[in-house]
Amino acid sequence: MVYAIVETGGKQYRVTEGDICRVEKLDAGEGAEVFFDRVLAVGGNGGVEVGNPYLEGARVSARILSHGKGKKIIVYKYKAKKNYRRKMGHRQLFTQVVIQKIERDSG
Repeated sequence: MVYAIVETGGKQYRVTEGDICRVEKLDAGEGAEVFFDRVLAVGGNGGVEVGNPYLEGARVSARILSHGKGKKIIVYKYKAKKNYRRKMGHRQLFTQVVIQKIERDSG
């Protein structure tokens, strides 16, 4: 089975065709096709190809399923003995995508 390691939103994801994964929010509508050009490695049946830092001619195509917000995390700041306390919540935005094709130019 062919897999790829792609970088998007400052994070790296190991994906195969048909995978559904959550990535950092992308600026495209639902149903749109997006391409990840920052492919770090492609592996599978014939071994592994690793880029330096990215593979030339490799890209991963995906389709956007939905946008959303993650679970709320609580951020609490305080300074001891100074009566300073701040409680904040944060929900990270994400985009859910399905991986359609891993393309690799062999040249």
